[in-house]
Amino acid sequence: MKLKNLFLGLLMIVALMSNAQSNSKEVLFTIDGKPYYTDEFIRVYNKNLDLVKDESQKDLNQYLDLFVGYKLKVNKANKLGLQNNTQYQNELKSYRVQLAKNYTTDSKVTKELVDEGYSRLLKEINASHILITVNENAAPADTLVAYNKAIGIRDRILKGEDFGTVAQEVSQDPSAKENKGNLGYFTSFRMVYAFENGAYKTPVGRISMPVRTRFGYHLIKVNDIRDNRGEVSVAHIMILKTKDGVEVPAAKNTIEDVYKKLQQGEKFDELAKQFSEDKSSSSKGGVLNRFGSGQLSSDDFENQAFGLTKENPISKPFETQFGWHIVKLIDKYPIKSYDNSKVELENKISKDDRSRLITNSLNEKLRKKYLIKKDAKLYTAIVKCISNDFYDAKWELPADTKKYSGTLFSVGTKKISGTIFLDYIYSKQKSGITLKPVEKLADKLFENFADDQRNQYNDENLENEFPEFSAVMDEYRDGLLLFDLMDKEIWQRSKTDSTGLKAFYETQKEKHLWKTRVNAEIYSSTKLDILKKALVMIKKNQSSKEIKDKFNTQEVLNIMTNEGVYEEGAEALPKETKMEVGISEITNKGEYYFITKITKVIPAGVKTLEECRGKVVNDYQQYLEQNWVNELKKEFSINVNQDVFENVKKQIKK
Repeated sequence: MKLKNLFLGLLMIVALMSNAQSNSKEVLFTIDGKPYYTDEFIRVYNKNLDLVKDESQKDLNQYLDLFVGYKLKVNKANKLGLQNNTQYQNELKSYRVQLAKNYTTDSKVTKELVDEGYSRLLKEINASHILITVNENAAPADTLVAYNKAIGIRDRILKGEDFGTVAQEVSQDPSAKENKGNLGYFTSFRMVYAFENGAYKTPVGRISMPVRTRFGYHLIKVNDIRDNRGEVSVAHIMILKTKDGVEVPAAKNTIEDVYKKLQQGEKFDELAKQFSEDKSSSSKGGVLNRFGSGQLSSDDFENQAFGLTKENPISKPFETQFGWHIVKLIDKYPIKSYDNSKVELENKISKDDRSRLITNSLNEKLRKKYLIKKDAKLYTAIVKCISNDFYDAKWELPADTKKYSGTLFSVGTKKISGTIFLDYIYSKQKSGITLKPVEKLADKLFENFADDQRNQYNDENLENEFPEFSAVMDEYRDGLLLFDLMDKEIWQRSKTDSTGLKAFYETQKEKHLWKTRVNAEIYSSTKLDILKKALVMIKKNQSSKEIKDKFNTQEVLNIMTNEGVYEEGAEALPKETKMEVGISEITNKGEYYFITKITKVIPAGVKTLEECRGKVVNDYQQYLEQNWVNELKKEFSINVNQDVFENVKKQIKK
């Protein structure tokens, strides 16, 4: 699923970047008589031009061949009936919902919420709260009881009682027993919107009036406000606590040894390359991508990183759930600019209570766009069907609904029957609506129902109103089919066809070669005189443990060793290393001196299939795909209009 998300995510990005379609179009080519037009080819070529890394694919002749191949695969998918697959249909629907959000929101209200969210994001608030629970759909009388209770508690605190002590006593948030209601530091989008509003509008040291959320009433005390910490860039050295599920007892000792070397003035990046077991960063001197609060899965690591300063840039060894670390500060960055935060904030708003404000604003616009005139006689008849059983979720639909099947109202060209409204009423019995009498209940339900129908019609009509939306949906439709087809015909086959993969490997194995490798011990130190003494011991065949025991102490770490199999040219091998059994002379790189002891030489040779499986599978997939496309060209009749294609070339080159 992650692969599919990446595959279609890229499709979504570039589709939204595409230029408007040309008004004129001609048939560029046909597949089994089905026409494909110049406007689509030009649009797709232009939008993908900057994304193509292979220069040959920018050649229009090459690109046409790729485009025809793409459409051949889509035709094959339809021929196989993949478009009827339920999972495919559901996924296409899901992607349409995502894309439609760009056309079914109020941009003005969205911008106001982005502005507010960003302004609040600049600060982090430390707050405590007391919760008095009350159901979101509770009757007014029950709501008033909860509100008055919250007011009474607030009065107690204002008269001098400690907020935390009172929270432990009366708050209905279970965590208050442990944390005295303290929620720690948070910023915008971390709490429900109503609570966030209450917190950001309450001065430090003050207690809010009761704030209503879906959980109940909250009293909020703001303890502190600080600037958002922004982002930090660090490098780290990590020693794993466990390997293959087995605890490594020496992990703590190793990290402490590395720390001693840092205190002795050795370079952080060189030690990271030699000893860090975070393979994704060790070759870069331990440097990580910069991050902000909450972006890593370890609070301890984040706090250590943010706690570093230019005066004290290196942490002491510390432990996380992943292993032992030493962190070095590279730089600190302020919070992202408004422009760089905008897309992320819009996404958060769509999933937040704030979205209701956007929905309400859009509803107002659609009410003006799609005026509704209901059939008064049919509406009155429907209202008479509703009884007080509705409030107990026991109301039943009329036995005969045919007389309610007429058109109750229309939205655009879509007619909405009375029976659909009846079904809607029936479905809302457990929604908690308590509005009385029944006539007022019906009016409220009709208002909500009419808004739903306007929104539904507006969504269903997007392809007709917005040509660019229609084009992107066509690309989604083809992209999803292509993914399923490629998975079925190529990707799964390359993974499961062991016989075919092995036969392909036999024809390609000379491309997958090991350089000469050695079993080696590498000794390193910044002190030449000590390494000279170590060389004497190595030549006497004394072990690495004996050598380290002699020259290293609790306070000073003079020598470290690495042991393993190294390929010629490996970064861990000193550059002057001769690939032969024996003990090297002392070599030098920067501040470090090295001795390499080689006990075995493994000659250069062909890698086994298992040793190069990933690359072979990738090559095998390309081989299968090319053969498959050649077969598709025989299966389908393709006719390219060369005169039209020549005109397309001229148009694109202008």
